[in-house]
Amino acid sequence: MKKILILIGPNLNLLGIREPEIYGYETLADIETMCRTEGQKLGFEIELRQSNYEGDLVTWIQEARTGYDGMIINAAAYTHTSIAIHDALRFLSVPIIEVHQSDPKKREPFRHISYIEPLAAKVIAGHGAKGYLMALEWLAHEA
Repeated sequence: MKKILILIGPNLNLLGIREPEIYGYETLADIETMCRTEGQKLGFEIELRQSNYEGDLVTWIQEARTGYDGMIINAAAYTHTSIAIHDALRFLSVPIIEVHQSDPKKREPFRHISYIEPLAAKVIAGHGAKGYLMALEWLAHEA
């Protein structure tokens, strides 16, 4: 069974109550359940982790160099600021899918830059929680 790591960045632990008009009403627990259910259908073992701390995300990315077959990452605000996350992702040899529930390119100008996008095999943005399921489908059929 292929193992997929899903990393979710800062403030997204508040999904469901944080600006639902932008991010939707699904909670982080809802997203994890959706991903595990879809992953099981696709033959994936899913591990989902969330942190508000950049260093946690960097460490988890470094640890993912072995033992995983793909990564889905929504680094949230760190997408636009973290060279450290970019540098850690450079060492991965598995497909990286960048996911955003909103579409950063349709929001404030400071959100238009992604330090992850140049390393991603695919970017999925603006589809709400469904974006994570779309990323799993892409990994199942394209990776």
